[in-house]
Amino acid sequence: MGSQAVGDDYRNDFGLPGTESQKALDVLQDRAPSQAGATVTIVLEAKDGLTPPQTRQRVEAMLAEVEQEPHVVSVMSPYANAQAVSDDGTIGYASVSLDEQSEEIPTEDSQQIIDTAQKAESSGLRVELSGDPVRAAQGEDSGSAEMIGILAALVILVLLFGSLFAAVLPVAIALFAVGTTLGLIILASHVATIANFTAPLMMLVGLGVGIDYALLVFSRFRSELFAGSDRKTATTKAIDTAGRTVFFAGCTVIVALLGLVVLGLGSLQGVAVAVALTVLLTMIASLTLLPALLGIFGGRIEKQVRRRAEQGKTADGRRWAGWTAAVQRRAWVAALVPTAVLAALSLPALDMRLGFADAGTDATSTTTRQAYDLLAEGFGPGFNGPLIVVVEGDSAAASTARAELEDTEGVAAALPPQSVGDDLSTLIVFPDSAPQDASTNELVGHLRDDVLASTAQETGATFVVGGSTATADDFSDAVAERLPAFIAVVVGLSVLLLLLVFRSVLIPLKAAVLNLLSVGVAMGIMTLVFQNGVLGVEKGPIEAYVPVMIFAIVFGLSMDYEVFLLSRMHEEWERSKDAALAIRQGLATTGQVVTAAGAIMIVVFGAFMFSGDRMLMQFGFGLAVAVFVDAAIIRCLILPAVMHLFGKYAWWLPDGVAKRLPRVAIEHS
Repeated sequence: MGSQAVGDDYRNDFGLPGTESQKALDVLQDRAPSQAGATVTIVLEAKDGLTPPQTRQRVEAMLAEVEQEPHVVSVMSPYANAQAVSDDGTIGYASVSLDEQSEEIPTEDSQQIIDTAQKAESSGLRVELSGDPVRAAQGEDSGSAEMIGILAALVILVLLFGSLFAAVLPVAIALFAVGTTLGLIILASHVATIANFTAPLMMLVGLGVGIDYALLVFSRFRSELFAGSDRKTATTKAIDTAGRTVFFAGCTVIVALLGLVVLGLGSLQGVAVAVALTVLLTMIASLTLLPALLGIFGGRIEKQVRRRAEQGKTADGRRWAGWTAAVQRRAWVAALVPTAVLAALSLPALDMRLGFADAGTDATSTTTRQAYDLLAEGFGPGFNGPLIVVVEGDSAAASTARAELEDTEGVAAALPPQSVGDDLSTLIVFPDSAPQDASTNELVGHLRDDVLASTAQETGATFVVGGSTATADDFSDAVAERLPAFIAVVVGLSVLLLLLVFRSVLIPLKAAVLNLLSVGVAMGIMTLVFQNGVLGVEKGPIEAYVPVMIFAIVFGLSMDYEVFLLSRMHEEWERSKDAALAIRQGLATTGQVVTAAGAIMIVVFGAFMFSGDRMLMQFGFGLAVAVFVDAAIIRCLILPAVMHLFGKYAWWLPDGVAKRLPRVAIEHS
């Protein structure tokens, strides 16, 4: 209730201290604050031209109204700037300068500017708007995607348990945890920087992970009832076995997400903490609230289980045991063929380009996309991603730089320098390629390292390249530079944890390789779909922060399945010392649950493909692919084959290491 009363105060922060784009922004904010605010572009199209008196009067009256709106500093009319009208006179634009950055401007104020501008539309005049404040105001609602995911998860759970009542419990646990976390994050947004895309990401991860964790515990509870345990004993054993699995897996995800904080990537820090808190509360709810609900409603569930047992619908896992035996008979084929296929699917990830979606990837029905297309049509593709060169030097230095820029390959035009302070001016540079093209990124580097570097030596002035395109480039470079260290930390942590839990050398190494393979496939297929447009999706770069978030979450989820499955194998190994039997028994008792849990997360994550938001689509798609590969191919095919090839050596640990290694038990003793 408190969060509803105060509302949210989400703010994006893509600043990266030390980068050139951040320096450009800092200089403008310090010495020319009126130039550091966001900009809205009002794009006009009139088939009969923008010059007829009636059209001009209508446009100028609208611009006068826009100038009175909150946060508007100035409006530059296309009639005051000949370069703001296309050569054929049918397309023009007005630049609206605002007094704050986009994240500081309330959505309702941005919407008011949109409404005021579009009131001028008539049969002969079309008005569209672009700019970050406009994109923020037209943000997509992912609520329908969440509902689709929840309903699909319920269907799978009903099929798994044969009971709507039993199916509702894991979903209720997840919804409770996500709702609680969302309230806390809304309150926290007033005192910390939390990005505006945090809430849908929390819901996406929280629903998938929350249902998954509750399902693992609840399934173990039901299997113990099938085995003849009373309700209290079944609950205790479920928490003491599956509960420990959930605890270890949840902690791995949390630590991996918190590792993103030390990367120092602006808004990603707030997102990482928020999603980690979501995982923490879903884990706590599965280990505390779920047992409490089992104590209250367990009698009804127990009756259903006993009735199904009497009807012969037991959880003996014979089909899974038969499947495992078939895999063991062709272990080399089952291990090598799918591994080779998955490795091939991972290869496109080597060509992944990181960046940020712009209006060019918005839905074609949105005003930002239509404005983007009009500007590209009237002024060239590079007009939608201008570079801002901040010049600290005299006017002669700025003019020299402009001349050099206009002669540079890849530059369509460089506007005359605009003085914004004492020995401070700006140059607007338009590439001849679209903002998300690889050639535009290359141009940014060329201007910084070669063209402007030599001009600086010649004139003694300082030049820094900024603007949204350069900022996206800097952020992507920062992620790419820090990603290897982050991967090493997460993989090292996972290997150490599995070493402690299973007291084995080969199992942690095998898990690390297979987990990396599932992430690699997700990145490869995501590159094919979103960057190369294989399925007809609008082409563009992969959102810069999506790969690191997916890596952290997928590695934790993979640990979840790994520990859940191998702990049952380890139980049988400790009892019989028969490696082949341990593999069959482990998969027989967990195969159905792992595939059901995977199917639930696939539909929950995959449902976000319907959200309409490119970042959520990439995130949901990548997670869904990774979970499918992990749960359906790796855990049910490659893992049993590899474990069979390892034989008894799968559980080998050198005596010297075994004596020094602390014991961390997951199995119920």
